[in-house]
Amino acid sequence: MKKTLKTLAIAATLGVAFATAAAAETVKVGFAAEPYPPFTSPDASGDWVGWEVDFQKAVCAQAKLDCVITPVAWDGIIPALTSKKIDMIIGSMSITEERLKTIDFSDKYYNTPTGIVGPKDEKFDASPEALAGKTIGVQVATVHQDYAKKYFGPKSTIKEYQTQDEANQDLAAGRLDAIQADAIALDAFLQSEQGKECCEAKGNVVDDEAILGKGVGVGLRKGDTALKEKINAAIKAIRADGTYDKISKKYFNFDVYGN
Repeated sequence: MKKTLKTLAIAATLGVAFATAAAAETVKVGFAAEPYPPFTSPDASGDWVGWEVDFQKAVCAQAKLDCVITPVAWDGIIPALTSKKIDMIIGSMSITEERLKTIDFSDKYYNTPTGIVGPKDEKFDASPEALAGKTIGVQVATVHQDYAKKYFGPKSTIKEYQTQDEANQDLAAGRLDAIQADAIALDAFLQSEQGKECCEAKGNVVDDEAILGKGVGVGLRKGDTALKEKINAAIKAIRADGTYDKISKKYFNFDVYGN
């Protein structure tokens, strides 16, 4: 009888261990290996911080996932996902019809308008007519590159950059007339010492959902249904219990979730 009880105890212990291991599924979370404040940026010790890092931690905790932050070059992030070098993308990636041909997405977890920023001493707005003849900087492999080419390209010069920070720096140095990006990320640049000195917001572009997408979602491999269900449930849960708002208030004074 004692032997039977001991055997049952060992089996129960192993069962708990296996259940714990199963609950903590390890997934690699990819995002662009570049500063993109206030969403992601390395701090003085090299740790990644920002709204999207906090959001990712909350989602992973809610979904009982052991998430490993995995920075990847932005223009190679979708191939990294499809080739299983990473398991999902939490990196301000807009949900677009073009991307949905290759990967899947979770439900939206934030949305932001698209803005134009230029020098303080030049007066123009975000229309194609006002930007005619100007050189506009955009990051490669983004919805902003696609939008700028369609709406501004016929009459303006579109200059492409590997990172948004490089475009920001060239604008500040006078090598660009304007830059286009997510309005929230542009606002973070304008709040920096360099941005305050040189530049100002010129307005938001006219929305084109087919190009700019339906908000930002977690990028997932097609067919990864179980993970998608976990992520969607986690996003819904942290929005319902106040965690999402608590995180957002650390970075924004408005509703980043959007319409």
